[in-house]
Amino acid sequence: MNNATLHKKTLSVSAIENGTVIDHIPPGQATRIIQLLSLAEKKYSVMVGMNLKSTHKKRKDLIKIEKHLLADQDVDRITAFAPSATINLIKDFQVVKKISAHLPDSIAAVFVCPNAMCITQNEPINTLFYLTDEGKKITLRCHFCEKQFDRDDVELRYRYADI
Repeated sequence: MNNATLHKKTLSVSAIENGTVIDHIPPGQATRIIQLLSLAEKKYSVMVGMNLKSTHKKRKDLIKIEKHLLADQDVDRITAFAPSATINLIKDFQVVKKISAHLPDSIAAVFVCPNAMCITQNEPINTLFYLTDEGKKITLRCHFCEKQFDRDDVELRYRYADI
C-alpha cells in the first residue's frame, strides 16, 4: 500500500468506544454547540473537527463526546444550530442509535432577545423563540416582543448546566 492510499484511509477524528457523535454540523457551529452544552466545563473527553470534508456538503463540523449520551432535550437545542445534524449514539465502537435532527417550532430558555425593550431583558422570564429555517439561515422570532432575528446574531442565554 503506497502513502497516498494509506493517507486516504486515515480517520480525521478518532473513533470513540461509547458516547455521542454529532455529525453534519454546519461549519462554524460546533463552537456554539459546545458552549450550549457546557462541554468545556464537563469532565467528558470531547473531540471537535471543524471544516472537515463532507460527502453531503462541502464542509462540516463534528463533535464526539466520550462516555456521554445526549438527552432528547439536548437534541432539540442542538437543532437550532444544526437542523440537519445526525446524532449517533455509540456503544462498543458501534452506532446503536441514529437520530436525525429536525428544527423544532420553538425553543425556550436558550437565547437572549437582543431587543432592549423586550420584557425578557428586565424581568426574570425565560425567553421563547419561534424558529424558521429559511434555507441558508435560521431566524428566531421572540414570543414576547415579536421581533425577528438571524440566529447567528442572537447570544446564548445561559450555559446549558444552568437551565
